[in-house]
Amino acid sequence: MSHLSKIKHTTRDWRKVKSDAIAVGIFDDLKPSRQFQGVNRELGRGLSNAMAANLIKGEVGELRTVVGKKGAIAFVYGLGNRGDLNAETFRRAGACVSKACVANNIKSTSFLMPINAKNDYISQAVSEGLVLGSYQFNEFKTINENPFEMKSVTIIGGNKKAIEKGSIIANGVCLARDIENRPGNVATPTHLADNAKKIGKSGVMKVTIFDREKFTKMGMGALAGVASGTKVPPKFIIMEYMGAPKKQKPKVLVGKGLTFDSGGISIKPAAKMDEMKYDMCGSGVVLGVMKVLAELKPKMNVVGIIPSTENMSGDKAYRPGDVLTAYNGKTIEVLNTDAEGRLILADALSYASKHYDPEYIIDFATLTGAVVVALGHVATGIMGTDATLIKNIKSSSKNTAEKVWEFPLWDEYIDQVKSKIADVKNMGAPMQAGSIAGGAFLKAFVGDKIPWCHFDIAGTAWGDRDLPYQNKGTATGEVIRLVVDLLAV
Repeated sequence: MSHLSKIKHTTRDWRKVKSDAIAVGIFDDLKPSRQFQGVNRELGRGLSNAMAANLIKGEVGELRTVVGKKGAIAFVYGLGNRGDLNAETFRRAGACVSKACVANNIKSTSFLMPINAKNDYISQAVSEGLVLGSYQFNEFKTINENPFEMKSVTIIGGNKKAIEKGSIIANGVCLARDIENRPGNVATPTHLADNAKKIGKSGVMKVTIFDREKFTKMGMGALAGVASGTKVPPKFIIMEYMGAPKKQKPKVLVGKGLTFDSGGISIKPAAKMDEMKYDMCGSGVVLGVMKVLAELKPKMNVVGIIPSTENMSGDKAYRPGDVLTAYNGKTIEVLNTDAEGRLILADALSYASKHYDPEYIIDFATLTGAVVVALGHVATGIMGTDATLIKNIKSSSKNTAEKVWEFPLWDEYIDQVKSKIADVKNMGAPMQAGSIAGGAFLKAFVGDKIPWCHFDIAGTAWGDRDLPYQNKGTATGEVIRLVVDLLAV
């Protein structure tokens, strides 16, 4: 739970900036820029010597550490093809530099932006990469194997405002990572509620928390059903950021906050059940985005909703075969208590539809293992009801390099979640289109005329992606950057 929290910016000559190291880029044609030549001279031609030894290739994601005269240190980051300069290249470069600083106990470094890197997205991306690449989660280590933390990075060149924005966004991602990485006995629904309150205090934001008694009395029978097997207090969390006049329709973000999922009576296998602490990563997305809004204070209205509970077994737990009544009055036949995320989201989507007349609703959930089968850990599965919203999400996906893939929501899939004894059932056709079935179920709880999109982040919220700005086997904070871009903050 440590990371670089602030990025400095200057347009001064890099030689006049005090730091322990300098980072400079080179394209894969290996034609040195004036910046590169200047750093090379300062290091006693250490960079050209490394090039002559074929140690520098200029490939995207490449980083070479060069030690020059008097111990001067330079990081040479690869920029790839000169004609393909893009934000993701710089995001990876920034992350590689900060990881190298942590690995080599370098407290401060200067990052030289290429003269031709004038795009604001590029400046923002460098800042994001530097912060995200520095991230470490060591909260529960009593003997820390690597206690070193970076102190400062100065980006030389680029756009100051975009750099500051990138740092704020990345800090929102790091907050989400911290919360998501914490175990279920720490990151409880109360913990999520406390973080929501803390964020609310820092911005134009009202935070409301409904406890078990309150939301049950209100008619949230699906959330109450899932929560019936745990003594850990469940919460229904509402965060209202109102930066624009009330007449402006809010955008609503809903995040699944299942802080530990045993599967309930339909208990999960023991193998990897520890990873079910990550079943609340949807709530992490909402909290991370709302933190960014609290700091950037854009002129818009955004509501974040988090239904949160554990899913446990016990003598009071809900059972397969039970029928629950959601907030919008629809009845749900429970066929499997391990399909619980869609149940708690049903009440949240119903609440959002009834109370906010939203411009659109987007929900985020580690919903199905099926999405990992379909897309691996590379992309998030999305599906929804509005072509324009989906198009804009795909555009933001391209801007941020957080990949999404659209699944269909045809009528045939909607029919598969219809129940013979209730309005809907929480499972689709056996061994078929499991991710789509989850989305088809959720659609039943969104107002008919409200644009809506579902994000199944089960494959991307944590896991095995080999990216310099993510740590393998831990929470990623995926799609927060995409959502901020979509909101046009």
